[in-house]
Amino acid sequence: MIKKYVEVWENCLSVIKDNVHSQSFKTWFEPITPIKLENNVLTIQVPSQFFYEWLEEHFINLLKKTIKKELGSDGRLEYSIIVDSSYETNSPYSVLYPTSNVRATRNPMMSMPLDLNRGTTKDIPNPFIIPGLKKIKVESQLVESYSFDNFVEGECNRLARSAGYAVAENPGKTSFNPLLLYSATGLGKTHLAHAIGLQVKNNFPDKTVLYVQTEQFINQYIESVRNNNQNDFVHFYQMIDVLIIDDVQFLAGKEKTQDTFFHIFNHLHQNSKQLIITSDKPPVELKGMEPRLLSRFKWGLSADLQMPDLETRIAILKRKLYKDGIEIPQEVVEYLAYSITTNVREMEGALISLIAQSSLNKKSITIELARQMIDKFVKNTTHEISIDFIQKIVCDYFGLPIDQINTKTRRREIVQARQLAMYFSKKHTKSSLATIGLHCGNKDHATVLHACKTVTNLIETDKNFRNFVNEINKKIQH
Repeated sequence: MIKKYVEVWENCLSVIKDNVHSQSFKTWFEPITPIKLENNVLTIQVPSQFFYEWLEEHFINLLKKTIKKELGSDGRLEYSIIVDSSYETNSPYSVLYPTSNVRATRNPMMSMPLDLNRGTTKDIPNPFIIPGLKKIKVESQLVESYSFDNFVEGECNRLARSAGYAVAENPGKTSFNPLLLYSATGLGKTHLAHAIGLQVKNNFPDKTVLYVQTEQFINQYIESVRNNNQNDFVHFYQMIDVLIIDDVQFLAGKEKTQDTFFHIFNHLHQNSKQLIITSDKPPVELKGMEPRLLSRFKWGLSADLQMPDLETRIAILKRKLYKDGIEIPQEVVEYLAYSITTNVREMEGALISLIAQSSLNKKSITIELARQMIDKFVKNTTHEISIDFIQKIVCDYFGLPIDQINTKTRRREIVQARQLAMYFSKKHTKSSLATIGLHCGNKDHATVLHACKTVTNLIETDKNFRNFVNEINKKIQH
């Protein structure tokens, strides 16, 4: 009799294998174990309640046909589901579910009472759907507009973008697993994570891709503890082919959630499933994380996205304008790119505010309107003082076009503005003299040093010069 039920199930699998995608077969049928065959009822053991409901939702017709083919028209299928009642001392027990019938019976070999309401289709353990809905479907949670096509590549993000594209072409099979993307806020790591997920979906439609914010993951875990279905929660995430966890730093200090994520991470990694993680810091700087979890973050590639340079910021603004079908003067685009240097999201927000102000007040978009709007915007926005920002403040003060400061002209007012930009860059930034010179007309470090000495001498000897240096300094520090 032992051979009989194993043979029956093996024969069923041979038919099923020819009718489902190879990945689906591996995920949903290989973990099943045949248990017994009695009275023409084949009992199979599945890992969890969620597993059972997924089979019933997606493969019930195929299962029924194969069972009837093997056992005849009166052949039936029954599921044995192992239920772990808690993480404490209660022993696991099994529940028997007939095919397409939510009524369950307790295994007579076990003495544990069974809550018949738990785990039925009225309480689906998919944390991404509203309780009470019968349909089990994993929506990716991806934002379609965050694609590779809309992601502007520059020196600041080239490594991260290239690694992300390689992952999207071959998820789980590259050495970039996990791929950890880190940067300060607003520099594009979330956009890139979504872009990878969208590209995977395009390349491999059968793969299950899921994006989840860490805070959402934490809330789902807490809910699973409250409902006593942690196993279903874990099993749901273990079924994902490409898991994208955004802002993983929020796991800090949450030991139980970290422990659960550790097991999910291990399972996915061992089964060549792709993990993409974003953080505001590199792994070495993440505090409040378990060492074993941090060590796994370092298994793959950690790629940072740095502050975009001026050319990349201009390209980002132009891409957004082109996408929205809007035209504004080039000098305004450059002004925005010069003004907001450390956060792409804020820069795009400033552009939207400028367009809205122009539309509402029926004013054309000019450099003057941009100056008025940006002055208010920057005043209300914390910013890091950069060489580009200093150049903008100096040029605004003297009423000069921003691009003039980097030309080779020897006009007195341009030379003086350039020297002041060099002086303030040395004073307010940590950039080297060579870096300052590179940003100020491609000059060498000796020119920067000479400019600083010239400005210092004028401050000491010329009262009027000293006054407007103080005024510019206040604007820079404001």
